[in-house]
Amino acid sequence: MRTPFARFAALLCLAFAGFAASPCASAENISIATGGTGGVYYPIGGGIAAVLSKKVPGMEATAEVTGGSVDNLKLIDGDASYIGLTMSDAAQDAYRGQDKFKGNKVPLRTLMILYPNRMHVVTVQGKGIETVADLKGKRVSTGAPGSATEVMAFRMLEAAGLDKDKDVTRERLSVAESVNAIKDNKIDAFFWVGGLPTAAVTDLANTPGTTIKMIDNADLVPAMNKKYGNLYVADTIPKGTYRGMDKDNRQATVMNILVANEKMSEQTAYNIVKTIFESRDELIAVHKDTAEFKLENQKASATPIPFHPGAVKYYKERGVSLE
Repeated sequence: MRTPFARFAALLCLAFAGFAASPCASAENISIATGGTGGVYYPIGGGIAAVLSKKVPGMEATAEVTGGSVDNLKLIDGDASYIGLTMSDAAQDAYRGQDKFKGNKVPLRTLMILYPNRMHVVTVQGKGIETVADLKGKRVSTGAPGSATEVMAFRMLEAAGLDKDKDVTRERLSVAESVNAIKDNKIDAFFWVGGLPTAAVTDLANTPGTTIKMIDNADLVPAMNKKYGNLYVADTIPKGTYRGMDKDNRQATVMNILVANEKMSEQTAYNIVKTIFESRDELIAVHKDTAEFKLENQKASATPIPFHPGAVKYYKERGVSLE
């Protein structure tokens, strides 16, 4: 049943019908699929939602907590009102209908290349773990269900010669849950793919009586790329990123991208990309990884997913060649 206010609003809309600047123009609702609250996707998604709602007339954007990339891609499938942050390897699987998306190709388009996502293989001193291969026989979290952390963790274990089902006692925990589990001695190590710094990992590193240990994994990049394509690069988490690190951490990195359904309108996609780039200073205040949102990083070679026509329009206006 309509309230008196709703009836009044409906009559007001009729009164303004036909006026170009009608206050009753329908709002455009956009949902931003992010990740868990302990990671980086969620605060960045919240920042994006805030600037879109503030600066795009008629747009109401909301950030949603999700399991991560895989869940985000599933939400985008069939729903043009969603945009999602995702790792490019999971997006490639969705676009091709492979692995967790077997038999179901998701009609994706890239809006933006975002920032590098770095693989953290995290343990603490005293666990006897020096390499990924040393995880054999250990209790390990490979990431939350629905996350691209899980996708990349499985590929890394495989590259290290380990069977994910037989060689480790596997838990499927978010980064925040993983940190709590390692504090409680319920697991020995965990995988996490995220930006720098990740709040939950910072929390672990700052825990009294705990010394964090970051396991090198960059040596596994060639084997991963040989099987899955050139999605990963050898990279470094600098020594000072987390308290207790005794050296730079050599690790595997994959790019994050912002994607939408191909059915999203060209104007909506254009408005989203334009507003994000014009709001970089506000977003950097939310999380420093958004400083990597750069026009010069927008290259077709940096994403396995074609760019959305609305994004292409904006980049063309800015003189950016995507080739």
